[in-house]
Amino acid sequence: MKGIIVRKPGGPEQLQIADLVVPDIKEGELLVKVHAAAVNRTDIMTREGRATYANNPILGVEVAGTVEKISGSGPYQIGDRVMGLVNGGGYAEYAVIPTNRAIRIPDSYTFNEAAAIPEVFLTAYQTLYWIGNLKQNETVLIHAGASGVGTAAIQLAKQISNAKIIVTAGSVKKLEFCKQLGADYLINYKEQAFEEEVIKITDGEGVDIILDFIGASYWEKNLTSIKKGGRWVLIGVLGGNRIEELNIMDLMTKYVQLYGTLLTPRSDQYKEDLTKEFAEVVIPYLDRGQIRPVVDTVFALKEVAKAHEYMEKNQNVGKIILQISD
Repeated sequence: MKGIIVRKPGGPEQLQIADLVVPDIKEGELLVKVHAAAVNRTDIMTREGRATYANNPILGVEVAGTVEKISGSGPYQIGDRVMGLVNGGGYAEYAVIPTNRAIRIPDSYTFNEAAAIPEVFLTAYQTLYWIGNLKQNETVLIHAGASGVGTAAIQLAKQISNAKIIVTAGSVKKLEFCKQLGADYLINYKEQAFEEEVIKITDGEGVDIILDFIGASYWEKNLTSIKKGGRWVLIGVLGGNRIEELNIMDLMTKYVQLYGTLLTPRSDQYKEDLTKEFAEVVIPYLDRGQIRPVVDTVFALKEVAKAHEYMEKNQNVGKIILQISD
């Protein structure tokens, strides 16, 4: 089979199509013929040597495809259309997925659309509900609103919790798209001081929850933006991971609940439990079209370097997809 590996840690030029052996499966696993995979920030970190996928040399953490082979019992049959998180190996013609982490693809979705669902929607659901404990009608600030996780979080927060949603993004195009998805207040961080806007919008109180992809460079601004007792979920460090001067009392005096999380390194059991609840709660919204995956651009497998370069330019609205087969 064809798959994407990394010659050595570095830039997109280090990505290489290789002839690889179709992986074996063990009890409780499915072999999936991959039709589409998605590009994620964690793929770039792995390419650069800053992260790994459980020693899997093939990039990719989510796939959509058809069941080719089954080991053990379960609800699936050969030919069923499934999507889900994999422990690496997604950028290939075949991938292994634990049976209990596979999600049946709704009939109305293409493989490319389905590949845009697992990682970002599971991450958004985890941060909003398992960690952020978002309640009905609360106010949430979502940074990088037009990113894959951002577009998923906007829809989940609006449809499930009727939240008041404030988003930041760096262009009119991105902000307008966020509005279409359900965002109530739009802030262009390149032209506005978002913390000042948040305080105006919330009548001086601040927001209940912050979904923070940025990290260090937004530290003080987020402290200003969050209300007393608010929940601040850190899920990215696009703005750096080191804060030169940190006064812990700033957190204590506002009794902020600060959480840090990643999904890819989580245990198989955690991902299984999250997948099960997500399928029960969110798939009905996807079936009805109330929530939808957002696909920005589709690249062929041989264009994987271009796909990584495109993500690194931060121009995408929603997901970047690799089409593996028709």
